[in-house]
Amino acid sequence: MAGVALNPHTPVNLLYDVLEDLDLVCLMSVNPGYGGQKFIYQTLSKIRALKTEINRINAKTLIEIDGGVGLQNMEKIIEAGADVLVAGSSVFKSEDPLATIARMKTYYQS
Repeated sequence: MAGVALNPHTPVNLLYDVLEDLDLVCLMSVNPGYGGQKFIYQTLSKIRALKTEINRINAKTLIEIDGGVGLQNMEKIIEAGADVLVAGSSVFKSEDPLATIARMKTYYQS
């Protein structure tokens, strides 16, 4: 499989020429480097734009979001068009990581 990751300030339209060749695009929704950062909400518009282009060209590319993902924002992220969510600190710093994962899966599958 082929994938690419974009930092928060990289525009998604840079990928449009190769999008149909990609299996996955990981949009970083925090600046890479350390865990526990807050989700950058401008990422939602990037997800929507990327999903629109994926649908327009009928590609099978998945959109993955990494950084600041948790129960408090996953609904908006999924509604924007994300297919895969990476949750680190929101799981491992929770009182009950297994319960947090279960809640995330329940929501995501509904």
